Amino acid sequence: MKKGVQQIMLGTVTASEAQARETLKRIKAAGYDGLELNRFMIHPASMMVRLMTRAAGMPTGNGGKLDWHALLTESGLGVISLHTDLGSLEREMDAVLKEAQSFGTDILVITGMYRFDYTDRHAVQELAARLNKSGAALKQQGMSLLYHNHNVELLQTGSGRRACDILLEETDPACVNFEFDSYWFTDGGADAKHWMKKLGSRMKLWHITDRGSRQKGKAMTPILKADSVELGSGNMDLDGLLAIAMENGIEGVVLESHRNWIDKDPVRSLELSAGWLNERF
Repeated sequence: MKKGVQQIMLGTVTASEAQARETLKRIKAAGYDGLELNRFMIHPASMMVRLMTRAAGMPTGNGGKLDWHALLTESGLGVISLHTDLGSLEREMDAVLKEAQSFGTDILVITGMYRFDYTDRHAVQELAARLNKSGAALKQQGMSLLYHNHNVELLQTGSGRRACDILLEETDPACVNFEFDSYWFTDGGADAKHWMKKLGSRMKLWHITDRGSRQKGKAMTPILKADSVELGSGNMDLDGLLAIAMENGIEGVVLESHRNWIDKDPVRSLELSAGWLNERF
């Protein structure tokens, strides 16, 4: 079972080669096996991507200028999978495939669609068809295609089915499977355990984080704002989710938390979460 860290957590701690080297050293020492890379973070990012990720509290940083092959080799960390977008995969499949292979991974992950109407049944059905086509082409090259959810897939399409129902039912299990993010479905009001059971063996990777609040002392109101927190310090039934993930036969678990890091330090945060992971994997 591989344990990894999503690269999106590292934008603020990979500003230079020296800082990136120290960050990766600490990730390895914490017990992680590798990273899950994002193509938009290992290449110079466009202004739009930089603005979007910064607005989300997860800036890409200067990682696009670094030699990730050399840094990962030196650190002893591997690459669990490579995140990309469907448009790039369709336009330049050979380049994306070769890049993944150069990092020693055979898993490509579609990170969801931007500027896309998940309430449009026909659009979601077309998305399923596109995923099937790309997944079939990758399978011929010995590669696997996964789709990574957020919370937008829970939207109703007007057909009595949510977008996630369509994506699950109309993609071919032989060509398209899933990297399930239990945090985002929980955030969207869904029962993550129910959906993990529905995915079954099609759930190949698990994106994990906990969900809670850092409130200390007296609260201004009786309502707290929830956000991602270190594993074991929130309110999600992580052990219950873990049991289902193991039944599903997942190949790896990837930590991804968002901006609400303890001491505003993503490395300290992932080190604390490693304690929960190392006790169970």
